[in-house]
Amino acid sequence: MNVPIPPVARTIPRTTELHGETLVDNYFWLREKENPEVRAYLEAENAYADAVTAPLAPLVASLYDEMLARIEEDDTSAPYLFRGYLHRTRTQKGRQYPIHERRHEGASDETPWEVTLDVNALAKGKAFMSLGAYAMSDDGKRLAYSTDDNGFRQYRLHVKDLVTGEVWKSTFEKTISVAWAADSRTLFFTEEDHAKRAAKLYRVEAFTDEAPELLFEEPDERFNLEIFRSRSGAFLFLVTASHTTTEFHVVEAETPRAPFRMLAGRLQDHEYEVDHQGGRFLIRTNDRGRNFRLVEAPVATPGMALWRELVPHREDVMLEGALAFEHAVVLCERAGGLPQFRTLTDGNRPAVSAAFDEPTYTAFPQDNREYATTRFRYSYQSLVTPPSVFELDLTTGASALVKQTRVKGGFDRSAYVSEWIFATAKDGVRIPISVVRRRDTPVDGSAPMHLLGYGSYGYPYPVTFLSPRLSLLDRGFVIALAHIRGGGEMGKPWHDAGRMGTKRNTFTDFIACAEHLIAKGWTSSERLVIEGGSAGGLLMGAVTNLRPDLVKAVIAKVPFVDVINSMLDEDLPLTVAEFEEWGNPKVREHYAVMRSYCPYSNMEAKAYPAILLRNSFNDSQVMYWEAAKYAAKLRTLKTNEAPLLLRTLMEAGHGGASGRYDALRETASDYAFILWQTGLAERGEETHSK
Repeated sequence: MNVPIPPVARTIPRTTELHGETLVDNYFWLREKENPEVRAYLEAENAYADAVTAPLAPLVASLYDEMLARIEEDDTSAPYLFRGYLHRTRTQKGRQYPIHERRHEGASDETPWEVTLDVNALAKGKAFMSLGAYAMSDDGKRLAYSTDDNGFRQYRLHVKDLVTGEVWKSTFEKTISVAWAADSRTLFFTEEDHAKRAAKLYRVEAFTDEAPELLFEEPDERFNLEIFRSRSGAFLFLVTASHTTTEFHVVEAETPRAPFRMLAGRLQDHEYEVDHQGGRFLIRTNDRGRNFRLVEAPVATPGMALWRELVPHREDVMLEGALAFEHAVVLCERAGGLPQFRTLTDGNRPAVSAAFDEPTYTAFPQDNREYATTRFRYSYQSLVTPPSVFELDLTTGASALVKQTRVKGGFDRSAYVSEWIFATAKDGVRIPISVVRRRDTPVDGSAPMHLLGYGSYGYPYPVTFLSPRLSLLDRGFVIALAHIRGGGEMGKPWHDAGRMGTKRNTFTDFIACAEHLIAKGWTSSERLVIEGGSAGGLLMGAVTNLRPDLVKAVIAKVPFVDVINSMLDEDLPLTVAEFEEWGNPKVREHYAVMRSYCPYSNMEAKAYPAILLRNSFNDSQVMYWEAAKYAAKLRTLKTNEAPLLLRTLMEAGHGGASGRYDALRETASDYAFILWQTGLAERGEETHSK
């Protein structure tokens, strides 16, 4: 039998002098995207990964068929109402992308749905397709949409006449957010600069020869622009925001040629969000505490001096959002690590709320496009409950199920159990963990485990139902989600405790979670596979350096592992804006922290677990070379025979494959790797199954 030989990347030392240290990077040349040698190296790594995993091909195929059999391939979303039309998306068997449709409100069930946009048609002849903006004009006659056909998240804006089917000959490159004025002719959009920062706001009249007019340009490289319409439809909001600071500008949607006026001036570390209701703006602000409070201000004079408090700041509750409807305000809060919804009492009616009885779950507002409504729509799911759309009656407090994703193949929710448990970090802080298993899976240390984490940007790790996971759960796996610091599960302070100078908490928290799960009999080190993507890939790299003995295998997707070099390059997308998340390595104190955890800078000659790296050649968030450099360097250092695989999608971006079937094949491949490394598959054949 021929044993595959891993590729060897050429070494070309490059030195950087920083704070008295000399940093040597032997693989900096892999950043040369147009260099044929770079592509050849990535393709060689792909070929090596294919050769190593070739015996798993039958298992991958079997897992794919198994996962596909659970999916309703012909399906529709729950329709939502917007400006006189019901809107929905539809999927068709064999087609990779959704179809967007609408039908007049009040039309009979027999009335055909009108196709507004078929993403499959847009993707014809292309290996990648992503839909960005999708904005309907007030009169329902025009659709503004944007597309990315290579994965670099560089969207081209189009406008389609829905009456004639004509697509306006004018297109606009590098667009991000889009919003229509009330006249259904005037369109606002933001444009990104060389570093993919939305830096300019334009206004244009669709289907004319008018050139777009530049209205606003943000000079501070930390800030991005976004344009959007209030739910009431009365206002257009322009927000310019960094990771720590926001500033809103507003103009009436009926007067799109009028100048924008500032709502509240920019103050460092002051974040706020605005919605509109009647004669007031509702403002979510962290001016008096990190977890935000809610205030109101008159539309005519919204300056901070006239802000009046409606909901105070609370140390134990994070106010994540406030949605204004004509006769109600819905508060989106997070308490004890879990989301909840309630209405703001106005003195005339009692507050109503949505009740959730599972120990761990995810819930968020969904498709609340109408202003004059008494119903609040939200999405709910858990580790054992499939994605479900509910409507909360804002008058009575009753919640009604609108649609639940069907899981084919005899899925029995009662066969599985989810739990919300806690590990103790090294500094005594309790770290939540969401856990799911089959009821008949023992907690005696024998079960294999798939442990996932992220822990950055204040994003809570989503407690979602993913039907492919049943392929692991039904084979005796435990699946766990570590809600570590740096995320937002326990409010804004939870994020603060895992960013900048406190970033190491993210990694030690994850280690504490793994140690706890092993100590309590949920799994063992020999059967533990960990996974994270993007900033979660940084987590994987840091944890692997710190405790390679703790886990059997690692999956790191589009991993941010070369922190110092990337944050030194201010021409890269995201770098300057993210100084407020990671720090600036040109600042000595920031560098010292980064140097202590940067995966690429801290690899050593020692035994490493099995590692599967996934990245994308056209990724604009985490450049392909981070994983490539990491793999090349690690091959020269690892002292054991555990597999090290690098897979690069040559025509995709940060999110991997864009088509739903292609994405499912990637998952099947990952799960085959997991089964192989935990001893449940050998030479393409499963050795154990529940």
